[in-house]
Amino acid sequence: MKKPAVYILASKRNGTLYIGVTSDFVKRIWQHRNHVISGFTDLHEVNRLVYFEQLDDMYAALTREKQLKTWHRAWKISLIEKTNPSWQDLYDDTR
Repeated sequence: MKKPAVYILASKRNGTLYIGVTSDFVKRIWQHRNHVISGFTDLHEVNRLVYFEQLDDMYAALTREKQLKTWHRAWKISLIEKTNPSWQDLYDDTR
């Protein structure tokens, strides 16, 4: 069963960040990594999954995405480093 997720991608450690939400997490991250959809992440080479949260429903996921997008950059970096201090790519852990 698919669960909605909020995720943060980075170009590199402390690099460009992108926050997204999806109902098909593994597929969406694969699309970012393989440049299937042109846009911000493709243009800026933002494809390293550094943080994600799976939520119970899409309303909660959209609410969380909007909340994270209002945060200061330092808060986002702190959130990432709490669970992923080395900024490793978590994509392989999600499949």
